[in-house]
Amino acid sequence: MNSDTRYVFDTNVIVSALLFNTSVPGHAFSRSLDTGTILISQSQVEELNDVLGRDKFNRYVTREERESFLESLIGESELVEITEAVEACRDPEDDRILELAVNGNASFVITGDDDLLVLNPFRSIHIVTPARLLDLLDESSPPKSES
Repeated sequence: MNSDTRYVFDTNVIVSALLFNTSVPGHAFSRSLDTGTILISQSQVEELNDVLGRDKFNRYVTREERESFLESLIGESELVEITEAVEACRDPEDDRILELAVNGNASFVITGDDDLLVLNPFRSIHIVTPARLLDLLDESSPPKSES
């Protein structure tokens, strides 16, 4: 992948990446930051703020760490204005992810949600799991030289 690659992460994948940074979603998120641009919308920021504010996550990361993560995400992502509505998903809540992808000219949507995965590809946007994204990133990386 090149630096022009644009990624949209489903909210659940972002939360998993934060809580379990050595997990597959964590690695996919980290690699995406290194290889392209992560896109985010105002509605997703609001959803993440709500979800990450839940006390049930205290056993994994502190509230301060969650707030810091969200601030960093906003600072390192491209905020996309939603001007074109999308109604394509079996679950209307997931249309917000598709709207972000379409309005942000995304290359990939990364999700574990079957309601989104069945749409792959959607308007030339690849919809993949975090594991599949890692496979694709590995395939496009030049071979490592042996020392």
